[in-house]
Amino acid sequence: MNDARVTALVADDEAVARAGLSRLLDEIDWLRVIGEAANGIDAANAIDVLKPDLVFLDIQMPGLLGTDVLRRVRHRPHVVFTTAYAQHAVTAFELGALDYLLKPFGEERLGATLERVRAAFGEPHTAFDRLGEALGRAPMTRLFVRNGRAIAPLAVSAIVRFEAVGDYIAVHAGGAPHLVHLSLGQLEERLDPSRFLRIHRAHLVNLDHVAAFRRGADGQVRAELRDGTQLPVSRAKARELRDLAR
Repeated sequence: MNDARVTALVADDEAVARAGLSRLLDEIDWLRVIGEAANGIDAANAIDVLKPDLVFLDIQMPGLLGTDVLRRVRHRPHVVFTTAYAQHAVTAFELGALDYLLKPFGEERLGATLERVRAAFGEPHTAFDRLGEALGRAPMTRLFVRNGRAIAPLAVSAIVRFEAVGDYIAVHAGGAPHLVHLSLGQLEERLDPSRFLRIHRAHLVNLDHVAAFRRGADGQVRAELRDGTQLPVSRAKARELRDLAR
C-alpha cells in the first residue's frame, strides 16, 4: 500500500531534544519520522540517503552548521530550523525556512509549525531558494486537504480535476470537492505535465480521467470525463489539441 504520509528527519546534537521532538512527531498521523542525526555531517548524509520530505534541522551542531548542511546536500527537502538562540530566527527566515522552533518548545508551538508545513507542501518554496542553489522541481505527489476537522494528505494521482472557485481551488477526487487556498498557476507548476493539462483558465484536468475531447454543435470543444462531467476547453488549447492530433 502506498504511504502518502510526509517523511521527516530530526537532526539535533542534543539527545533529549531529538528524542522529545521525535516523540511529538510520532503522534502526527500524516507524518512519519524516518531517521535522526546527531551532528551536521551525519545530517547531510542522512538527507541524501533517506531523502526525507521534511527536515527539522538544528542550526548549531558539531561537524557542520545547519546552514552548511543545506549547502552540502543534493536532496532538497523542506526545512524547519530548530535553535536554542532567538537571534538565529532571523537567519532561518532569511534562508527561506518554513519556520523555526525556539527550544524548548511545546505541542502548541509545534502545532503552529506543522500548519505551515502542510501549507508548504502545496507551494513551490523551500529553504534552498535563497541559498542560490537550483531547486529540484519534482512533480508534487500529494496535496493536503481538510477532511472534516482533520487535515489529510491526498495522493495527486487520485485527483480527477482542479477548478478555480474565486480565491480557492476546488479539488475533485470523488465525493465532495475539497477547497484549498492556491491558484491554478501554482498547481500547474508543480504537477506532472504528462498527466495534468490546463484546458481552460478555470479548469485543470487529470488526463487519466478524460474519455475524449469533442466539438459540440455550437463549435465549443469540451473535455468529456469518465464520470460524465463535461468541461469547456479554451480556443487556444483546442488549437493545440488539434495540432497534436495531426
